[in-house]
Amino acid sequence: MKLSITTKQELFINSTAFETLFGGAAGGGKSYGQLVDALLYALKYPKSKQIIFRRTFPDLEKSLIRVSLEMYPREAADYNSSKHTWTFKNGSIIDFGYIDNEKDVYQYQSAEYDVIRFDELTHFTEYMYTYMISRCRGANPYPKGMKSSTNPGGVGHTWVKERFIDIGEPNKVHECKLETGQTTTRIFIPSLVTDNKFMLSYDPDYIKRLDALPEKERKALKYGDWDIYDGMFFKEFKRSLHVIEPFQIPKEWNKYIALDYGLDMFAVVFVAVDTHNKAYVYNEIHRDNLIVSEACQVLKSYMRKNEFKGIYAPPDLWNRNRDTGKSTAEIFFENGVNLEKTSNDRVGGWLNVKEWIKPYKRRHEQTGELIIDCDLKIFNNCINLIKCLPSLQHDEKNPNDCATEPHEITHITDALRYFCVSRTQPSKEINQVKQIAEDFKITMDMPSKLDYGEEIVVVWMIVMNLR
Repeated sequence: MKLSITTKQELFINSTAFETLFGGAAGGGKSYGQLVDALLYALKYPKSKQIIFRRTFPDLEKSLIRVSLEMYPREAADYNSSKHTWTFKNGSIIDFGYIDNEKDVYQYQSAEYDVIRFDELTHFTEYMYTYMISRCRGANPYPKGMKSSTNPGGVGHTWVKERFIDIGEPNKVHECKLETGQTTTRIFIPSLVTDNKFMLSYDPDYIKRLDALPEKERKALKYGDWDIYDGMFFKEFKRSLHVIEPFQIPKEWNKYIALDYGLDMFAVVFVAVDTHNKAYVYNEIHRDNLIVSEACQVLKSYMRKNEFKGIYAPPDLWNRNRDTGKSTAEIFFENGVNLEKTSNDRVGGWLNVKEWIKPYKRRHEQTGELIIDCDLKIFNNCINLIKCLPSLQHDEKNPNDCATEPHEITHITDALRYFCVSRTQPSKEINQVKQIAEDFKITMDMPSKLDYGEEIVVVWMIVMNLR
């Protein structure tokens, strides 16, 4: 058996990093490299287990499965078309699988694989990928790893870029610290069509077809340019600017809730607005399979004793249910949650979100230097909003709207839209002395009624609390 591989495919096959990303441009031999690597691993490590993912099974059938049937030697392995599995004579297996939505990952809840492979990684959400990392395990000494290939673009473009491209120099293994405090190793191996001499020899006109594409698509697919991506709806979003460490929200700030309810997902954002009309998303709810009364109880457990200026929800929650005659909003009200109807104008709503998150320059209050700022920040504990907002793509039929697929990333972002389109107000400036006096149950004219010694006590209490 003779396998023809390029230099970049060889780097991919020999990668020692736990997480490897191969690709960039179209025609760089990524999928072929995946199949060759999987084959060599299966032959080298008896009874090893691997799985190769695409977003849908038809994608697998049209690409990887078809090529593997032409490539893999029948003397070494047999393919079971009903199980979508290659079984080798030495006991190794290569499964083909799909993850069409985030719930599909639970099909693999008890699975164990030595190597997990994603073809076209940017077609997957970050949760799909990170969940499957937990399935990369096995009671054997074989090298374990996540090996992926992809082009720029797609629903996962932003998180893939941050995870693999933004970490540093390509073709180099980087040690990366996880939120848990542990470390992992990652490498990005870029590949251009010009690296794939086999493709060029068989199809010399392929580059001409890439050159005929519009500029942005040409830069992404021919040159593998990760910074030229036209599908991302909120290009304004930058994790380094918009995501911040949590802090104690001052009690005098106005607080709001915006929610999107469905049995498939109950999504809520909690937002505080400061005295300068800057908004801070400080908490979120992202739960599925909750009936309305259950959703109300979950929401109230988050509200505690806080007062909220408004709880915003879309107009469809006021539609009456045919069976009960009650609307969802009525059931919320019966359970102690009074909703306010907000606009469901999608285009206008998204424009409002863009206004809230757009970066702009301003002078720092203390140093006077120019800094980049924005009017909406997100606490880093709001992991679902942080994940979903940059994943939204343009709708193919209406560039002014977001695509409504995949559903798992649209609910929490819709909740944010309902906040941004509502009439919120900045908090009022307060006089600290008056506030402290109020906290101590005294009024500002009380010292005139006190004797000298009592006045000293009051002033001392105020000064100590202003420090």
